[in-house]
Amino acid sequence: MMVFRFRLMLYVLFVTFIACVQAQNVDEMDSTIKTMEEFSGYPLHEIDSVSSFAVDSVNLQKQIDELSSFSDSPAPSVTRILYSENDVLARRFIKKLMKEAGLSVREDAVGNIFGQWEGSEPDLSAVSTGSHIDAIPYSGKYDGVVGVLGAIEAINVLKRYGFKPKRSLEVIMFTSEEPTRYGISCLGSRLLAGSVSLATALKQTVDNQNISFMEAAKSAGYAENNDFSTVFLDDKRYSAFVELHIEQGPILENEGISIGIVTAIAAPASIKVDFGGNGGHAGAALMPQRNDAGLAAAELALAVEKHVLESGSIDTVGTVGILELHPGAINSIPSKAHMEIDTRDIDEKRRNNVIEKIHESAAMISKRRGVELLGFKIVNQDPPALSNELVIKAMESATQVLNLSSKKMISRAYHDSLFMARKAPMGMIFIPCYKGYSHKPEEYASPGDIENGVKVLALTLANLSSN
Repeated sequence: MMVFRFRLMLYVLFVTFIACVQAQNVDEMDSTIKTMEEFSGYPLHEIDSVSSFAVDSVNLQKQIDELSSFSDSPAPSVTRILYSENDVLARRFIKKLMKEAGLSVREDAVGNIFGQWEGSEPDLSAVSTGSHIDAIPYSGKYDGVVGVLGAIEAINVLKRYGFKPKRSLEVIMFTSEEPTRYGISCLGSRLLAGSVSLATALKQTVDNQNISFMEAAKSAGYAENNDFSTVFLDDKRYSAFVELHIEQGPILENEGISIGIVTAIAAPASIKVDFGGNGGHAGAALMPQRNDAGLAAAELALAVEKHVLESGSIDTVGTVGILELHPGAINSIPSKAHMEIDTRDIDEKRRNNVIEKIHESAAMISKRRGVELLGFKIVNQDPPALSNELVIKAMESATQVLNLSSKKMISRAYHDSLFMARKAPMGMIFIPCYKGYSHKPEEYASPGDIENGVKVLALTLANLSSN
C-alpha cells in the first residue's frame, strides 16, 4: 500500500513538475527526471502521460446516457422498475460492461450482479463497491448509476495505470434499492445483509397488479430454487465496502467542494396509519356531527411536522408521502384515510422518540374526533449506520493525493451502504449534483465532478485492496 501511494504521489509531483518547466531546456528536465528515478527507484519515464491515471469521461457519459434509454418514460426522465423489460435490458448492459472490463460476472437469486477482479491473494476478504440502477417513475439518470458505472470505470482506471490488487476488487449492482414495485427499499442489500424475515416474506409478496415477487423474479431469470437465503453474505466475504453517489442535496455545490466524505447514514422508519370515520353527504351532514377520517389524517400530518421540529436537531426529518381518502369524491365526507409516514435521523433513539409521539398523537386525534384508529403499523425501523474510520481515512487520503477539496458530512438519504455496513466496514463518497436535485428529470452531475469521484474511488479501492 505504501509503495503504491508513494508511487501515485510521485506521479502527481511529476505532472506538476512538467507544467512548471515547460519553458526550460529539455536536457534539464531529463536530468531532473533521472534524479527522481534514482531517488525513488521507479521509472517515471514509463508513465507516458496524464492519461495513465485518467478517467475516460466521454465514454462514461455515453454509458450513462445509453443506460438511461432503458426507460418506461420518455427522456429526459427515467423510469426503471424491478424486473420490468427495461430493467432486464439494463442488467444485460451492466453485465456487458463488466465483462469488457475483464471482470468475472455472477448473479444471485434476486439479481444482485457481481463483477470481480481477482487479487494476488484471492483467499483474503475482498474490497467491494457499487450501487443500484433501478429508478423511480420520472426520475433522473444519475442516482445510483454513477456508483455502478463509475465503479466499473474506476477498475478500468486502475488497470490502465498498471495497479495489481492484493485483495480482490468487486463491483456490485444491487437489486431494487428503490421501493417502487414491492414497497421494499434496498431489497438486494437487505438480503445480502442476512434478513431472514425478508427472505421469507418475499415468497408471499405481491405488487399492486397482484403479480407475486416469485413470478416476477422468475420472469427475469432469477429465483430458480425458491431459496432467497442463498443471497446472504458470509461475514468474512468483504473487508470493506465503498459507494460512490451523487449527494442528492445542495451542500457540496453551494460550498464549492469537490468531494463529500460520508461519516454516517440516517436510517428511515416507515409507518402506515389508517383512520375510519362515518362518512356521509358533504352537504347534508352537519359539522358538529361529523367523524371525518380525512381531517384526522390531516391533523396527524401536521403533528408529524410538529414532533420532528421539536426534536431539537436539524438531522431529524419527517414526511407524509402518501395520503389517500375513501371514497375520494368531492361531495363525500371521507370515511377512511390511509397515510404513510417516513421519519429518519442519524440518532436512532431520537428518531424512535418521534415515532412514539406520532403514535400518541394518532391515538389522541382519533379519540377527540370520534374516529377509529384502524391501524398504526411500523413497517421498518432500521438503525443508522456509521462509516468506518479506516475507510474514511482511505477516502481522505485519496482526496489529498488528488488535491481535491473535501468535506465530512452525513447522508440524510439512505443507500445500499446502510445495509452493507452490517457486513463490512463501510464508507461513501459524495459528488456535487445540480441544485441538489434528485428523483426528478433535472437531476445532473457534471462530467468533471463524476471524474473526480471516480478517481477518489479508484485510489480508495487501491488503498483498501493493498491494506
